[in-house]
Amino acid sequence: MAIRLIVGLGNPGPEYEQTRHNAGFWLVDNLANAHGGSLSREARFHGLAGKIRIGGQEVWLLEPQTYMNRSGQSVGALARFYRIAPDEVLVAHDELDLAPGVARLKRGGSAGGHNGLKDITAALGTQDYWRLRLGIGHPRQMNLAQPVVDFVLHRPRREEQDAIDEAIAKSLEVTPLLCEGKFEAAMMQLHTTK
Repeated sequence: MAIRLIVGLGNPGPEYEQTRHNAGFWLVDNLANAHGGSLSREARFHGLAGKIRIGGQEVWLLEPQTYMNRSGQSVGALARFYRIAPDEVLVAHDELDLAPGVARLKRGGSAGGHNGLKDITAALGTQDYWRLRLGIGHPRQMNLAQPVVDFVLHRPRREEQDAIDEAIAKSLEVTPLLCEGKFEAAMMQLHTTK
């Protein structure tokens, strides 16, 4: 088993492009650029999709264009069409419970209140897919009175953005391992702080 589909979660449209909730899109964009790929609109998958080669494997990239709460519609359509099993799917998403600059891999588990993950779980019929959690911080831990909904739909401050970009760069380094099915090695490398 290895990763055959990497999904980045976010909301479509220029007004959301730079918001914290689009961290998953940022990762997929960086991955496409790093591997000479591009994404194009695929109506049957309700998203932007493209193929790249990583670690000698052909891997699909997907950015659902359904808005966060309906991400499963897009992920389910592509996974069914190409017969990609849930444990071959990696979903990159913003994570309130991790500080900016922290990235964590995990397989399965609850959606933790993330509506994009809830919808993907419903569409795949299981929680048993991989997640790449990209820390964006939580407004309470940052002493902000901002409601969570408002927080995720705003731009990170410059120092937060730099930290998130760093976490994305670290995540890109372990992607070839994930696409070769070397999950433990990828987790060890990503979760070890230098």
